Amino acid sequence: MFVLVELKDTVRIPPWKFKRKLNDAITEELNRKLANKVYLNVGLCIALHDITKIEESYIFPGDGSSHTKVFFRFIVFRPFMEEILIGKIRSCSADGVYVTLGFFEDILIPPHKLQHASRFDQVEQVWIWEYDTGDGGKHDLFMDPGESIRFRIFEEDFKETLPTGPRNSNQNVEKTEASNVSPYSLNGAIDEPGLGLLSWWENA
Repeated sequence: MFVLVELKDTVRIPPWKFKRKLNDAITEELNRKLANKVYLNVGLCIALHDITKIEESYIFPGDGSSHTKVFFRFIVFRPFMEEILIGKIRSCSADGVYVTLGFFEDILIPPHKLQHASRFDQVEQVWIWEYDTGDGGKHDLFMDPGESIRFRIFEEDFKETLPTGPRNSNQNVEKTEASNVSPYSLNGAIDEPGLGLLSWWENA
């Protein structure tokens, strides 16, 4: 679920931080810049692990800050394909079941990856697994928000998002929707025995 990624960056340290140790100032700047940000095709950056190399610092004319090229390793959230995770159901819609891990919420279990056969209840706004009892009957198992769920990762999606300017009266709906696109999302599956709500299998 978490990996160590080797990165490099030029870190800018403003003059008022010169009194601090260089390592501490660099650590603070890297965490401020990258923590909780999605790095395209890398994953969600969590925290700095360590600094492996610091090159010489330079101060450029007209800028009192120091600029230092740094090589470092960052802890990144990026599950591997087929990895099994446990989260909680955030909400349900006709598009599927939305899952949260607490620190990451862009996880969707689409309808075709739910247990067979499942149906969406428009009134309750929940998905229901129509469990075959084996005697010709069926038992409805509800996927309620807040329930713990075990799922398998089968797809990831990175999208390059660009910063948007201030809104104006001429801004159309398409641009507004584009600005809400998640830069990193995961798709999960529960269409196998043992996957789904933990409560389903406690007494199995």
